[in-house]
Amino acid sequence: MKLYDTPLAPNPRRVRWFMAEKGIDDIEIVTLNLIQGEHKTPEYLAKFGMPNVPALELDDGTTITESVAICRYLESRYPEPNLFGRTPEETAVIEMWTRRAEMMVATPMMLGVRHTHAALAALEQQNPVIGDYNKQSGLRALKMLDRRLAESEWLAGDRLTIADILGFVGLDFGRLIKLSPPPELENLGRWHRVMNARPAAKAGMPERAPA
Repeated sequence: MKLYDTPLAPNPRRVRWFMAEKGIDDIEIVTLNLIQGEHKTPEYLAKFGMPNVPALELDDGTTITESVAICRYLESRYPEPNLFGRTPEETAVIEMWTRRAEMMVATPMMLGVRHTHAALAALEQQNPVIGDYNKQSGLRALKMLDRRLAESEWLAGDRLTIADILGFVGLDFGRLIKLSPPPELENLGRWHRVMNARPAAKAGMPERAPA
């Protein structure tokens, strides 16, 4: 198998984190440069259909894009540790928090960064109004996560799951525009520190410059 990847972008980071939690190290990593448009070449589009990263190419030629879909496939191939749920009830709760983390936090945060970070203007036509609106929407949703984390150590249950990975990666992407968890959200801050300390948090990430 081959995973088409790129540093810094949040969606590929989800998959790298997921693989690190499971100890998956037998997949070839192909690194793409998005600024140079390597995800938009005719060869890439012919293979995957869309200029999406990450993308997984299976040994039989099957291709999968969308980070959560890739993680679901990997979960079926590498079932432990379980990150998507074991029982119908647990699976449903994890799915609920995964969707909340993605739609209410990760997606707005990513749009906020993409439309306001100067270096990302090379990837799309930016609209600062869209960026600011989404940034504020994502920040408001952090209060929901804080309430949840007041009653649970993790977002979706008694252990780390795919929901935590999506939530943290989306929030952490905001550091590119100097966004960080508001200090008054103490439960979120506790969870953020725990997530950031996990070895998987550094999977495939460039070294950060000292503050």
